[in-house]
Amino acid sequence: MASFSLTLATLFIATVLALSPSLAAAATCTSQTFTNNKLYSFCNDLPALNSYLHWAYDPAQSTLSIAFIAPPAKPNGWISWAINPTGTGMVGSQALIAFKDSKGTMTVKTYNVSSYGPVTESKVWYEVKESSAEFLGGVMRLFATIVLPEKGKSTVNHVWQVGPSVTGGVPDKHEFQPGNLNSKGGLDLLRGQSTGGTGGDSRTKKRNIHGILNVVSWGLLFPIGIIIARYLRVFPSADPLWFYLHIFCQVSAYAIGVAGWGTGLKLGSQSKGVQYTVHRNIGIALFSLATVQIFALFLRPKKDHKYRFYWNIYHHGIGYAILVLGIINVFKGLDILKPESKWRHAYIIVIAVLGGIALLLEAFTWMIVLRRKKSSSSTKPYGGFNNGL
Repeated sequence: MASFSLTLATLFIATVLALSPSLAAAATCTSQTFTNNKLYSFCNDLPALNSYLHWAYDPAQSTLSIAFIAPPAKPNGWISWAINPTGTGMVGSQALIAFKDSKGTMTVKTYNVSSYGPVTESKVWYEVKESSAEFLGGVMRLFATIVLPEKGKSTVNHVWQVGPSVTGGVPDKHEFQPGNLNSKGGLDLLRGQSTGGTGGDSRTKKRNIHGILNVVSWGLLFPIGIIIARYLRVFPSADPLWFYLHIFCQVSAYAIGVAGWGTGLKLGSQSKGVQYTVHRNIGIALFSLATVQIFALFLRPKKDHKYRFYWNIYHHGIGYAILVLGIINVFKGLDILKPESKWRHAYIIVIAVLGGIALLLEAFTWMIVLRRKKSSSSTKPYGGFNNGL
């Protein structure tokens, strides 16, 4: 009986696995139909933004009919499909954008996206013979027939996008998440193939590396180094071990932080028009302060030097400034990357644990310092004299 049940279970699992490709295919462009019963020669599931493209191309007339389907970022948002005749990204693209007008009616307008910034309705590189749009079931559909000016051209660079809102009849800027940055590729009009760009994946990897490096450096190693220097040096038995541990943590944090800062600069140069001003400015401040702090190693006077007091003020002040700015910028970075909530929660827990340890050590070291002061005052002769003892 047990073997029979096992056989049934095996057959059931095998059946589900066999059917799963068919079930998955049911959610692809091949199952989509249109209210106007329009038929297209090809369709592709685009690799970003849960979007689809259907098209038919007549090379003799150089006419291209398309149906672009995507959910807008928000119900009152917009969707766009474009051809870029001069490049592979957004700048230079000749866009069709569908959205609701002031009367709530779906409309399609053309835009020559010549730069990053607000767009203005304008003529485009191709002729638009007809266009329309609809919004059903949370999904927008953009229909158009266009005439390509270069006859015989069978491959184009296309860009697609979704946005959250429209203000005064003008589409507002889209988000800059990996899906938005990766929504571009090549389109072979005759073979029915669409290839997604890999630049978004590369940028996503660099963004993740940038985030990890900076969390480890400014967000973890630097606070640990400060805790070691502030609390371990109270114990005579920890001298000079605490100093070497402190130096190791801070120099490692600086080296890793510089690597993270460098990846940030690289990302900025590759993402024109994408600006995170506060995060960038804090990063520049961190790098500058940390560089100055590293020079403190070479300017450190001896303990009995008359300038040691002022050096301590400079060293401690900059150190605590880096500590605060580093943690703030880690959270700014998490807001930008938007990783799974478990990563943010994990960092919060780690920082809370380090903060708790610091509070306990603060109380403990103050107890030791006060006890030492009390002990030294009790052994000091009364009034500075020993009464002959």
